[in-house]
Amino acid sequence: MEQTIRFTLNNKSRELKLDHERRLLWVLRTDIGLTGTKFGCGRGLCGACTVLVDEQPVRSCVYPISRARDKKVVTIEGLANNGQLHPLQKAFIEHDALQCGFCTPGMILNAYGLLRKNSQPTRQEIVQSMDRNLCRCGSYARIIKAVQTAGREMKGAK
Repeated sequence: MEQTIRFTLNNKSRELKLDHERRLLWVLRTDIGLTGTKFGCGRGLCGACTVLVDEQPVRSCVYPISRARDKKVVTIEGLANNGQLHPLQKAFIEHDALQCGFCTPGMILNAYGLLRKNSQPTRQEIVQSMDRNLCRCGSYARIIKAVQTAGREMKGAK
């Protein structure tokens, strides 16, 4: 059933008329044209499709657009601020934690959720939090270093 859904996407108000059960991933990629969010498994298991909804990481491939109504959605394209990369984006570049780059948007947005709760997570806390985000290239050690670096920078910015 089509409905009008209003939400904020990357700090801009959006209003779309579409099937309320359409998955957020396809709204972002197909209807809006933001392709930074990736399709991986389609079941919420791999993390490639992770975006932020009200600053919480969600798997957009299983998240109905109706649940985004009146909420704030942030994709990898919206994480930078005034042309400045987010500390996580900078740290992923610095530590070369983005080999093929396919998983990177989901990794960064999942890490954002972790660092919001705990700016100085231990290696084990990072591993546990990032466990369900899969990297086919095996860049996990560099991803962990990037998250630690970003956490230090984010803590210093508060």
